[in-house]
Parts: sequence; C-alpha cells; structure tokens
Amino acid sequence: MPTNFEVNGNRVSVNVEARTTLADCLRHHLRLTGTHVGCEHGVCGACTVIVDGYAVRACLMLTAQAEGTKVVTVEGLSDDDALTPLQASFRKHHALQCGFCTPGMITTAHALLSEEPDCDADRVREVLSGNLCRCTGYISIVEAVLDARSAYKKS
Repeated sequence: MPTNFEVNGNRVSVNVEARTTLADCLRHHLRLTGTHVGCEHGVCGACTVIVDGYAVRACLMLTAQAEGTKVVTVEGLSDDDALTPLQASFRKHHALQCGFCTPGMITTAHALLSEEPDCDADRVREVLSGNLCRCTGYISIVEAVLDARSAYKKS
C-alpha cells in the first residue's frame, strides 16, 4: 500500500503491507529506531509519536492512516546535535534509567507543553499516566517536564 507523509520535516513515500503499523514502518522501513515498541496494545506509551500536533500511539495506527500527515518522532524534536530543553531537563533531573520509555515520555511531554506550557503537576501526571516506566518512578519525570515549561512559553 503506497503511503505519502512527512516525517521530521521530510516527505517520505513508503509501500508497505496494509496491516503495517506506523511504529513498524518508522522502525523497519524508515530506520527511525527512537520509536520503541513495547506492549503493541497502546498501553505502555513507548511508541508515542506526534501526528499533526497530537501524541499518538504508533503501534495502534496503521501506516496508511498517516497519508498526508506530519509525523514527528523523538529524532525530529531537535534539528541539531544539541539536546532540546526538554531532553536537557530529563537529563538534569535524572528522569530516565534504562531509556526504553524515554522517547514516548518526551514526545508526550512535548505535545503537552506545546499546547499547555503553563500546565501544573497534576496535568503532567494525568497526561503521562498513559506512559509506563518500570525503572525511575515518576517523580523525577514530572519534575523534568515542569522544569522545561519555560522553554515552551511564547514571548
């Protein structure tokens, strides 16, 4: 099934089986391995990407559904070699350990902060409740997201 969409600012054209998920397309066809696949049921959040501005579970979305959309993976959040303010905040607050959940946490947090840069801790917890971490607990993750809010506020 031919599908055309944008990934991290680049137009792509793929021809995949109709049943291919966006997560599998990103990882296996486009070699964007930052999108992790955990549960394959949309529960863990490791595969979260941003589609047209919304955090989406890539394991639940078929590649064909991405036709004409703009997809941003964790690799596309930065256009240079430097860490984004959100990534730097995760590092500063030690908000990761094994790193498996981190791309999904960061893309979810980025989508939240892009829409609600003044969100409070309760809102961060609510939005990140769909992203599972088995290593760190969530205190440092919430602190990292809250600390990065200023980078998302419009001047």
